[in-house]
Amino acid sequence: MHMNGVHHISLKAKGAEQFQQVLDFYQQVLDCPLVRRWGEGDHQGAMLDLGNTLLEVMANGGKEEKGLFAHIAFATDDVDGMARRVQAAGQTVFLGPEDKNLGENYPIRIAFCTGPAGEELEFFQER
Repeated sequence: MHMNGVHHISLKAKGAEQFQQVLDFYQQVLDCPLVRRWGEGDHQGAMLDLGNTLLEVMANGGKEEKGLFAHIAFATDDVDGMARRVQAAGQTVFLGPEDKNLGENYPIRIAFCTGPAGEELEFFQER
């Protein structure tokens, strides 16, 4: 028996309205295809394809909670373009875009933004 990698990451939105905002953002701004959707109202869920894993979005998050994970890091070949796209969609880019070096000559370019459920998203480019 062995681990086969990450199947999905789960994000809890604060009810049906924010759930739809999250789906719209990931589908329309980040181009993540919808894989499946189930339930209704505050008891609905969906899975989106992030490229190499799935994002499960649930509508049953507490009203006072923010997105319930530290961040999702998306691999991209255009950090600056993704940051502009997110800003154009009305979301906040709160770090970068900027170049960094993670040591051992591992140069990267990154930007962090806030998604519609308060979740943090990173755009990550190896240089």
